[in-house]
Amino acid sequence: MAQMAEAQSEARRIGEVIRQARVLQRRSQRDVAAALGYHQSKVSRLESGRGTEDVRVLREIAQVLEIPPQRLGLAAASDASPAEPGTEDMHRRTFLAASVAALAAPPSSSAAHHDLIQVLLPGTSPAATGQALGLDELRDRARAVRRMFCTCDYAELEQTLPGLIADLRQAAGGSSGSAEVSGLLATAYQTSVSLLLKRADQGNAWLAAGRAMAEAERSGDPVVLAASVRVHAHVLVRDKHTAQAVNMVRHTADQLTGSYDQRSPRYLAAVGLLLLRGATAASRNGDRDTTQDFLTEAKEVARYVAFDRPDAWANFSPTNVALHEISAAVSFGDAGIALETARPLMRRHIPVPERRAALWVETARAYSQQGRLAEGYQALRIAESCAAQDIRRPAVRELVADMAARDRRRALPELHHFSRQLGVPA
Repeated sequence: MAQMAEAQSEARRIGEVIRQARVLQRRSQRDVAAALGYHQSKVSRLESGRGTEDVRVLREIAQVLEIPPQRLGLAAASDASPAEPGTEDMHRRTFLAASVAALAAPPSSSAAHHDLIQVLLPGTSPAATGQALGLDELRDRARAVRRMFCTCDYAELEQTLPGLIADLRQAAGGSSGSAEVSGLLATAYQTSVSLLLKRADQGNAWLAAGRAMAEAERSGDPVVLAASVRVHAHVLVRDKHTAQAVNMVRHTADQLTGSYDQRSPRYLAAVGLLLLRGATAASRNGDRDTTQDFLTEAKEVARYVAFDRPDAWANFSPTNVALHEISAAVSFGDAGIALETARPLMRRHIPVPERRAALWVETARAYSQQGRLAEGYQALRIAESCAAQDIRRPAVRELVADMAARDRRRALPELHHFSRQLGVPA
């Protein structure tokens, strides 16, 4: 009881800090919500002390209102963390603008990362293998990079993607099978988007998203186009354009949904994943009704298909729908619902390491929201055992740092040790 009372008192304190910062800047709740890409009601809830357990939201509002992170009970932002992009109008984020931003960015410490960015830049002619490759080999290599992503082998993936993209671009210049090659190239760019977002590199993710959309249109394949729209929406959400992401997904999905019993598994998986991206965007936008609509549609699609293997073209299944239900509940601050949904999955075999890790990371977020830092730490260690590279991406490192910062009495030395291991001491 004492722990709960302390947590409630801290939540009210954080809400008052947010309210005071907003008033001092003479900004309305609606204005702040628009800057965050949320509904006004979310800002109102935060100021009343509800939903303050979500460290992602607190970091966003700290940036918008220029509140020192420590005043919201967060770890100080690392100087090494990539700067968040501005929130200028999304229509000015053209492919060329993203290219200029990438060229102006400081050089990456990773040679593989640099090679990947170079192959995404317009006008770049990457060095291919020099030999003509058949479609079968190109298909196999495209499947291989998807498998690397699903198994969270991000280092190997970053080294492999530039060469694959170069060879696919060379093949696309020929006349044989050019539509299919464009589809494979779009898939490589989609995987690049996903990897760059894991690395918290939104600026260059825009480059890859633009490339993916262009190649998807050339392919003429609605499945490839749906997947490209999905990753484009993902970048929009990361850039806090959540309402635009919802609209983009809804518009595309309306043209693809229905007649599921007559569709191929590949088609269904693409549509299902697109709907789940819509659910993520709507939940980040604070829109419960739209989130539920997307999840309900995704469950219907999942009745007809289940791709739950690391080597599958797309990982869509009832399990993945449930994982997105957990994520949505965490976004809304409904930690109890998130944990209730997660418990059956904890006992289920999830073949895809990236999805297994996602379950335990979201579980850790839910425990953290309830102030149950010990359980959250244990969940993170399980996630690490599923996918060690995934636990070292910036978003998870930030979560660990914030959990450690909230343990002011140092009751969990192992949590602080873990934070130092990840290079993010609170």
